[in-house]
Amino acid sequence: MRQETKTITEFIIGEQRKSPGATGGFTALLNDIRLACKRIAYRVGKGALADVPLNAMREVANETFLSTNEWGGHLAAMASEADPEPHPIPDRYPRGRYLLAFDPLCGASALDVNAVAGSIFSVLRAPQSGQGMEDGFLQPGTAQVGSGYAIYGPVTMLVLALETGVNGFTLDREIGEFMLTHPGLRIPEDSTEFAIDNSGARLWEPAVKRYVDECLAGAAGPRGRDYTMRWAASLVADAHRILMRGGVFLSPRTSAEGRHQLLFEANPLGHLIERAGGRASTGDGPLLELVPAALHQRTPLIFGSRNEVERLEQYHRDYNERDYDAPLFGTRGLFRAPAEL
Repeated sequence: MRQETKTITEFIIGEQRKSPGATGGFTALLNDIRLACKRIAYRVGKGALADVPLNAMREVANETFLSTNEWGGHLAAMASEADPEPHPIPDRYPRGRYLLAFDPLCGASALDVNAVAGSIFSVLRAPQSGQGMEDGFLQPGTAQVGSGYAIYGPVTMLVLALETGVNGFTLDREIGEFMLTHPGLRIPEDSTEFAIDNSGARLWEPAVKRYVDECLAGAAGPRGRDYTMRWAASLVADAHRILMRGGVFLSPRTSAEGRHQLLFEANPLGHLIERAGGRASTGDGPLLELVPAALHQRTPLIFGSRNEVERLEQYHRDYNERDYDAPLFGTRGLFRAPAEL
């Protein structure tokens, strides 16, 4: 007899039963997050037919996350990429043991062209009392107890990373529930795909220029194989593609800080990628070991297939301190004028 597909609720309750002493609070929190993502999927899926303009959808998603998760008694506080300060749990609700950090609608600015958007979230344990509310969120990525994202594309998926691994759930619109469709997701250690925004090429560090040039050189170059570049201009979409089939995502340092928010984007995706066997890095070292100094701190972000990310880290160690004469992007490139006779 064919085994019935599990709902996400059945799955997380099953995971709870594997943990002696679990109180059910974390399970209930994940269920609230699931509900928030389902509500946002419905609003985003209506497109121009929605009762709010698309340029206001990020605010709608933010309010949905806050209102769906504040009442359950599982959280001590929330912090959103869309808000400058953390969101306290209202006094009328009980306070819980966890913190929730989230980006309510990553990619919202491209909804008007029907591009893929998503929600990213991270769960931390609340620290001991006496620490300021913002300071409580300033924990390294290694402290996360769960993370994930919802992707609002042709189908809606919720991908969840727990201590036991990474699993993907697809929203069945007929019954209104996420169903386990991609159990035990793992990222291949090697890949021939990479994703990077070429518009910042003039600002890349030598290590990144070297890596990209080698990929573009293809089978005739030092890597000895052809690579393809896939850039979705949507962090969630690029992360989802890499999780499903491998690859490496590069958002290198082009300024003093980097582009992506550490607490709301980089850490949750880095935690998920590493739980799936990949690696997340700043280029200089492990991403998840960074201790945040501010709520909205930004960081360079490189993640994906382990061997490719480790190669990039090696290039940052070995080739980043001196100028690199890039064969494609330097003033002297592949198309050099012949020497004068």
